[in-house]
Amino acid sequence: MPGKKGKKRIVAIGGGTGLSTILRGLKQYDVDLTAIVTVADDGGSSGKIRKDYMIPPPGDIRNVMAALSDVEPLVLEMFQYRFSSSEGLGGHSLGNLMLAAMTNITGDFSRAVAEMSRILNIKGRVLPAANQIITLGAELEDGSIINGESKIPAYGHRIRRVFLLPDEVEPLEDAIRAIRKADMIVVGPGSLYTSILPNLLVPGIGEAVLKSKASRLYICNIMTQPGETSSFSASDHVRVMYDHLGGRFLDGIVVNDGTGLEDVAEEYRQQQSIPVHSDVERLRELADDVILADIATIVGGHVRHDAGKVAELLCSYLDSPDGAAV
Repeated sequence: MPGKKGKKRIVAIGGGTGLSTILRGLKQYDVDLTAIVTVADDGGSSGKIRKDYMIPPPGDIRNVMAALSDVEPLVLEMFQYRFSSSEGLGGHSLGNLMLAAMTNITGDFSRAVAEMSRILNIKGRVLPAANQIITLGAELEDGSIINGESKIPAYGHRIRRVFLLPDEVEPLEDAIRAIRKADMIVVGPGSLYTSILPNLLVPGIGEAVLKSKASRLYICNIMTQPGETSSFSASDHVRVMYDHLGGRFLDGIVVNDGTGLEDVAEEYRQQQSIPVHSDVERLRELADDVILADIATIVGGHVRHDAGKVAELLCSYLDSPDGAAV
């Protein structure tokens, strides 16, 4: 069902740099956008605010709001400003502190996000995956149990599964409603275990995605991530999501075609990161549409998804009645 004024509804699920990048591209199109963002972070400024104020960590939410904002550049720069010289404020982003203040004023984190979204004049909606503090846990292949999103990648063992604490996490009703009404659901890109799965494991969200009649696409990471997905192929990423949700749910998988990475390959290799292998034949067993495309770009020496190319690809897929397979 089309969104307001006939706009198609796109729900993007994830966190971190990847989700923000994709949203910067999508906001250029005439679509109804909703971002569902992880609140499992426990490191850096977000972790300090989570501990000191007992509210969900605001960092990923802040970055997504900045990506969708339509305000004067100086205002956005201030919102993203990170203090460095103060002992008390050092490491904190001003936007994180503003979200913490707004939560105290309104008494509710999700309402604080909504009010700050209005102030920043964002295009679309930004919703936390949960309106409470959650902890991400992981069981490693050696049987170890690790609690804390920031600690999980540091152990160097393959991850068997991740889970949320407490067991009973209440999803935001607006998030469930957005998924049910979506024309397209975009999962990723982002850290598989620490940005994507913490959303899908929230009770109600994963189930709504599984049952959705929308086009459901996964934007695969371009590079492997040390401590999380070392040596993972594209199909390995997908199988992990299917295993955690208990079923196949993707209609399409978007993977980079391997081009555009030559200049940084050696530097990444030294950091134990390599391009994600696009094992197309295995991917075809996991989704009807496998889209191999040139979607990588280099920004400041870092590999990123090209926001414009990915957004154009997604909107073309959304407008195509038959999808777009390799």
